[in-house]
Amino acid sequence: MPLDLFAQRDRDPAECIITVDGAEISEFYPFLLEVRVECSRTEAATATLSFETRRDELGTWTIQDAGVLEPWKRIVITSAFGSREEEIMRGYIREVRLETPEDAGAAQVVVECQDDSLRLDRTHRRRTWGTSELPTSDTLLLSEVLATYGMLPHGDNESGQNRLVGVAQDDTDIKFLKSRAEFNGYELIFRDGRVYFGPMRLEADPQATIMVYAGEATNCLSLSVRADGHQPDAVSYDLPSDTGDSVESPEPVRSNLFLLGTSRADSTDAGLEDFVWRMSAQASADAERMRALAQMKANDLDIHRLQGEGELDGALYGHVLQPGLPVPVDGLGERMSGIYYVDSVSHSFTATGYRQQFRLLRNGYGDNLATVTGLMRSLAGVI
Repeated sequence: MPLDLFAQRDRDPAECIITVDGAEISEFYPFLLEVRVECSRTEAATATLSFETRRDELGTWTIQDAGVLEPWKRIVITSAFGSREEEIMRGYIREVRLETPEDAGAAQVVVECQDDSLRLDRTHRRRTWGTSELPTSDTLLLSEVLATYGMLPHGDNESGQNRLVGVAQDDTDIKFLKSRAEFNGYELIFRDGRVYFGPMRLEADPQATIMVYAGEATNCLSLSVRADGHQPDAVSYDLPSDTGDSVESPEPVRSNLFLLGTSRADSTDAGLEDFVWRMSAQASADAERMRALAQMKANDLDIHRLQGEGELDGALYGHVLQPGLPVPVDGLGERMSGIYYVDSVSHSFTATGYRQQFRLLRNGYGDNLATVTGLMRSLAGVI
């Protein structure tokens, strides 16, 4: 029999709260075996809820016959830290799967969910955005698409491309928005009913600090960080010549990302030959577009110079770690401590508690925690 971790009236720290169509599913908590939520800055957030299901003397099953957990019902998953709540994800039930093994006592209902982006993947549209008389922009097309679904753009969004003419859409809205994000080198993140459409937010306010080997303040169960020296320092690109028979090689493009640290983690000071990755010419891309693509690639290579993977005790951390935002890490020494960028987080509620497995990225060395000043330094818990 599963432990009833979710049904206490007085919520303990890091308790999972689940609502379906606005109502908390308290009656199902005694049957809930595990909640796992996968969040990423590059992919849609997904959740898997596993329930034990039982059959009564009339042949009715507790979970699948209740009529509550059904596809396309609205679902919100939240973590409660005492009286304070932080949302992990919101979206829709995508799939409900009944599993009936030979042992009837092991029967389960598994509920698969996806964030709000799922709703934008229902209708295939063919339209052309922007005319010579009335050009459009990424800001306008994003707002128009989101308004169809009652969603709002995030306040930190960037404008993207302006004066767009003849931009063709021949796909669902979510695939179209992803293509626009990719074109601009942007992230597309659905969270809290808003949609972020913009570059990596390396300079945003930091989240609560991940504490390693900090005595009673420790909240990190494990963390490994590796420095990948085989990330090129620059990206060059080729362009078709006027004759189409040869290519030109402009000056290599280097990362223009904000430095997360006190010194860069590239190899420019190693005394070796230049470490440059080359992009082949694309027939449909002019010089401006090729340079933009090279800049995107250079930035992506740069942010992956340091990569960290670890696990938090959710109750001790006391917050929901969010992808696509910076987080301070303390306790790794003068070289590895500092501000990192959260790439992905896997949330897990089980009988053993609340865990958050995370992946971090960084483009520099050096403890720069002193840059988290004033109120934000206090909120982040930097000591």
